[in-house]
Amino acid sequence: MVADSLPPAPDTVTDAHDGLPDSGPVLTTARFTLRPLRSTDAEAIHRLVNDWGVVRMLSRLPFPYPRQLTDEWIASTATQMQDGRAWHFAIIDRESGPERLLGCLGIRIEAATRSGDLGYWVGRSFWNGGVAGEAARRLAHWALANLEIERLTAQVATDNPASASVLRRIGFREIGVGKQPFLARGGEHPVLMFEARHGDLFSPAEPAGTAITAPPVVPGPVRRRTVLVAACALVDSNGRVLLARRPEGKAMAGLWEFPGGKIEADETPEMALVRELREELGIDISEACLAPFAFASHAYEDFHLLMPLYVCRRWKGMPVAHEGQTLAWVTSEALDSYSMPDADKPLVPLLRDFL
Repeated sequence: MVADSLPPAPDTVTDAHDGLPDSGPVLTTARFTLRPLRSTDAEAIHRLVNDWGVVRMLSRLPFPYPRQLTDEWIASTATQMQDGRAWHFAIIDRESGPERLLGCLGIRIEAATRSGDLGYWVGRSFWNGGVAGEAARRLAHWALANLEIERLTAQVATDNPASASVLRRIGFREIGVGKQPFLARGGEHPVLMFEARHGDLFSPAEPAGTAITAPPVVPGPVRRRTVLVAACALVDSNGRVLLARRPEGKAMAGLWEFPGGKIEADETPEMALVRELREELGIDISEACLAPFAFASHAYEDFHLLMPLYVCRRWKGMPVAHEGQTLAWVTSEALDSYSMPDADKPLVPLLRDFL
């Protein structure tokens, strides 16, 4: 079971060497470990991928596939990770006792389009065991939450329905049909083109603790529960705004937002912000320093978000991420380059013009 776009051929040939360091993240699923490739993986990779049933579904591989290319590709992956051009992983079975490699997967970064191209392959003897779906889902979620990309793409040969089904199950949408050269097949072959964005893989960015109950079905317009949150644009002495990136495991992971959170039943928006900013960033703010600026009103599928935005230029303490989020001080001109939830986007031009 394979999807296109993960070529075991390097961009530039480098000398393979023993003991390649694990120069990237190690991800886990319920059954598998996804880790950077090692030179000692070459024999297993070559044995599994040098199979017509696997190679014919990968566009950039010849058949038969030489062992030397396996060594060269593995040696190149650490450099690609360090440069941020690609992230390659071995799929390792944790349940089999001694480490057993089942296949590979990875993402190639297209910086110009802020996208990542997902590809994977699994050895024939491990097909139909849910390996590809479990591993690809984990990598897709990690990538959108941690890499500077706005979308993932993938291409699958039209005669590979199993992999197309995998992509659909993990949240990818089919967006068209194209053609792609397949080296092993000796020519072009039609492919299905897929895409996934944050909204496809993650639920809407509703604040924690606001459980949504399904409204009664009634005729007329769709009825959604209104969720109230408060957000704050912290502005430093250089005119930069603090943005926080939602960490992996939270709704809409990977998107940047103005710090803040849910307004409790007994709180005013100002009280909620004082509490939230202390909990999230470890800073103390006086309600008098919070200046009402604008508000967002956005309909998500299951709820309606109403969010007043405040501006604050004075606080005590240095903002520190206390909830696993990534923080960035951003100039007003650069705000547009940060991917944000739909509710936050209309506030950006207003804030940019104000600053």
